[in-house]
Amino acid sequence: MLDGSIRDGKHVMQVRVYYEDTDFTGIVYHANYLRFMERGRTNYLRLLGADQRALFAEAENEAPGFAFVVRAMQIEYLKPARMDDILDVVTVPVEVRGASITLGQEVRRGDDVLIEAKVKVAFVSGGRARPIPKALRIAMKADQNAT
Repeated sequence: MLDGSIRDGKHVMQVRVYYEDTDFTGIVYHANYLRFMERGRTNYLRLLGADQRALFAEAENEAPGFAFVVRAMQIEYLKPARMDDILDVVTVPVEVRGASITLGQEVRRGDDVLIEAKVKVAFVSGGRARPIPKALRIAMKADQNAT
């Protein structure tokens, strides 16, 4: 359960807000939501079966010097979270293309949506976009079709 779970086509992972996540007012510092969402995206890929070490080794053969990079992100900060809150980070694929994946993400506290984000992640090698490894595209499209 450390990585969360995929239910109804959505990855859901819980995080607890610690003192270190907050600013001097006691609410979560805005940049820390980016960390929460990054963990959600990473664990979503892991649960899809994309063991990152194995994926990286395979991709290194196909595209030396590759990386996943955030190309664009739109965020709406709707409500604050505070120390000791238990938050759900929800990740769902919106679009899977040849060299990029667009994911929808929310950070929720119970029924309250605190953050809404749309994240476009690109697969690059040698400074240029490259096709996402086939196994990952297939896993994400299958999951997307399940929603």
